[in-house]
Amino acid sequence: MNVTYTPLDNVNGEITVTIEEKDYNDKVEKQLKEIAKNRPEPGFRPGKTPMGMLRKKYGDAVKYDVINKEVGEKVYDYIRENDLRVLGNPVPQKMEKDLDLNDKEFTFKFKVGVAPEIDTHVNKDLHIPFYTITVSDEMVDNEDKQFRKRFGKQVSGEAVEPNALVKGVITELDENGEPKEGGIVVENGIVAPSYFKDKAQEALFDGKKVGESVVFNPAATCEGNENELASMLNIDKAATAEHHGDFRMDIKDIIVVQPAELNEEYFENLFGKDKVHNEEEYRNALRDMIANALKNDSFYRFTIDAKDDVLKAVGELELPEEVLKEYLMQRDEKITPENVDEVFASMRGQLVWDLVSEAIAKQFDVKVEEADVVNLAKAAVQQQLAQYGMANVPAEMLDKYAAEVLKDQNQRQRMAQQSLEFKVYNAIKDNVSLDDKEVSVDEFRALFTPAEMAEATAE
Repeated sequence: MNVTYTPLDNVNGEITVTIEEKDYNDKVEKQLKEIAKNRPEPGFRPGKTPMGMLRKKYGDAVKYDVINKEVGEKVYDYIRENDLRVLGNPVPQKMEKDLDLNDKEFTFKFKVGVAPEIDTHVNKDLHIPFYTITVSDEMVDNEDKQFRKRFGKQVSGEAVEPNALVKGVITELDENGEPKEGGIVVENGIVAPSYFKDKAQEALFDGKKVGESVVFNPAATCEGNENELASMLNIDKAATAEHHGDFRMDIKDIIVVQPAELNEEYFENLFGKDKVHNEEEYRNALRDMIANALKNDSFYRFTIDAKDDVLKAVGELELPEEVLKEYLMQRDEKITPENVDEVFASMRGQLVWDLVSEAIAKQFDVKVEEADVVNLAKAAVQQQLAQYGMANVPAEMLDKYAAEVLKDQNQRQRMAQQSLEFKVYNAIKDNVSLDDKEVSVDEFRALFTPAEMAEATAE
């Protein structure tokens, strides 16, 4: 079997395969023998059908299948062995002559799209901004309040304050503001005004003290949600529509969160044993924690700028559009000749960046190892646990949870791709000239378009 490749232009080529009888005849005979052995024919026992009859009945179909299989395998072998960077699938072209199965020799031609040669321009001549966010005292103060509240304890308070729980008797009122005859009375009612959807209803509780009363509308606090109203009034959901009027709450107790004290127990819960010993070290540790978290934001901004600046430096790339559009239509029946141009236009930008990223990975020998995927899984687990206040998780627990995550092949593949992207951007960062800039949080936020902010939030 003879296979040749002929470049047609910078991004298209043609693979020609010539197959002779000696390349396929033995396989055709083998398949016919398998048919004789396993497929009974009328009037003959299995394995006793004359080969001439089988060859006449099945010969052309078997020959056609064998030739197609042999040619297809040879095309992909040639692509792999010659490291052709093919985009999409090879597209069969017209043969030199119509396929006549009485012939012994056949020639097939395939048009292939190939990736263009790319100069990434990733070197010290390329300047890309890198923004470092300044950690202000206000940011440290806010972090301190949040953590001390998270690790605080619930105690009885004197007055209703933000995030307080209010306990008492909830009594249904009539149109005159008096207790409704036969109305609902919840002896051990409890509400959390900060969770009310109607802020006017929340404001009715502000500053109220034990022994005082508040007239409010439970239905308004939850926009009439049946589940929430049924829970607040301790009634069935089916009955909630009948109780959309005012109620009075006689306050018996107010539960507030007492912030954690700055002591050894708190420091250890937050940072681990013997990491922080006093208020100065505590605030410095908070500052470092915020700075480390902001590094991710700075790097995310860098990925946006790096992608834009590298693509500008690379310029317009020529692509084998005809082959790629054919590939899209083969892959998805919803893509037709009528809409393929529009679909391809929407995908072109990402395809170009994928090719440039691949070129950068090759330029700097970027590879994803198993350890990279495992470390990314651990980081994801650690971040998720931190959201629930578990800041210091033992290493063995992280290992266990990460292993569970990576059992899902979709998750593993996603993290492998994320790891590759991370390493490519780091390769860019290490090999270009960074224009370092310090900015405030507000200045940093102003760098983003609404679309970029939405994407960052989604991630």
